[in-house]
Amino acid sequence: MERQVELVVYGAEVLCPSCVNLPSSKEQYDWLQAAISRKYGKNGVTYKYVDIFNPPEEEPYKDFATRVVNEDMFYPVVLVEGEVVGEGNPRLKTVYKALEKHGLQPE
Repeated sequence: MERQVELVVYGAEVLCPSCVNLPSSKEQYDWLQAAISRKYGKNGVTYKYVDIFNPPEEEPYKDFATRVVNEDMFYPVVLVEGEVVGEGNPRLKTVYKALEKHGLQPE
């Protein structure tokens, strides 16, 4: 089986103060999933959404969610294989580049 590339989106229901005119974290998460599936197909990426104000107990998710809050990062924060590739308003090009760096190929 192919190795899965992990994409994690850290966000919240509430928009971050400087993200007023942007879609919500959850909307951006859904949008990213759809865009990535169109370009790379449905396999190869595992997606996880983490609510920064109600993170799961498991690490590293809980720890990073706390960091997003404590460091006032613009959310959603997008990570590919643990590396931050987008903050506030993630750019598809940057996310694609990170996925390809981890072996994903467009269909």
